Amino acid sequence: MTTGDDTIELSLVFPAFDEEDNLNPLLDSALKLAPQLTPRFEIVIVDDGSRDASAAVVEERRRHEPRIRLVRHSSNQGYGAALRLGLRAARGELVFFSDADLQFDLHELHLLLRHVDDFDIVAGYRSPRRDPWPRRIIAAGWKWLVGSLFDLRVRDIDCAFKVFHRRVLAQIPIESIGAFVNTEILVRARANGARIHEVPVTHHRRRHGRQSGANPRVVLRALLEMIRLYRVLQDPAAGKLTSLTRGLGPSA
Repeated sequence: MTTGDDTIELSLVFPAFDEEDNLNPLLDSALKLAPQLTPRFEIVIVDDGSRDASAAVVEERRRHEPRIRLVRHSSNQGYGAALRLGLRAARGELVFFSDADLQFDLHELHLLLRHVDDFDIVAGYRSPRRDPWPRRIIAAGWKWLVGSLFDLRVRDIDCAFKVFHRRVLAQIPIESIGAFVNTEILVRARANGARIHEVPVTHHRRRHGRQSGANPRVVLRALLEMIRLYRVLQDPAAGKLTSLTRGLGPSA
């Protein structure tokens, strides 16, 4: 990782929607891990219009730890929109993101960081995956569909445990507001020549809150966003224009 007195080396980004029961354990884990990796880090929590006390939990922790940052949507915008906001807000040379639901062991981030000098994106894959069987069936079908349309051969496209070099994110637009966002980022980055490496990571079932990945509306939105991206990529001129005008930058 890079060095320099004013450089933030590592950003840890966590989208959150109604995660008040998970945020304190998450922040405890992140604050224990991050200083072991670099003294120059930040933790970015994205509150996606939570209806519970998620934002209040983060605000209280910020009073004692200035390296915690809170960015917010005033109303729920969707997972992809929240992740996009967090990635835009991140200032690190390396940007890691995961979900706030405690399904991953943050200490395994070091397994990904071992490979950042050789690859542009290091992506975890759940080994084994602990989701209920309906979600695993949907994931298998999704993986086949993405592979067929975009020739993207990734073991676990939607695994929310990834590290990016900042330059990779700066070169691509992120337009998805729903669950398609993981696929969009990988497809666009790979189209730009990014090198992707995969690493197995431990996966746990969610302990608090509820999952929405198998919700029919979530799946439908992802399919519509997939169709839109496929059409854009079939028209290089449109894709180039989109990349120039809607790249990762300050939000409107």
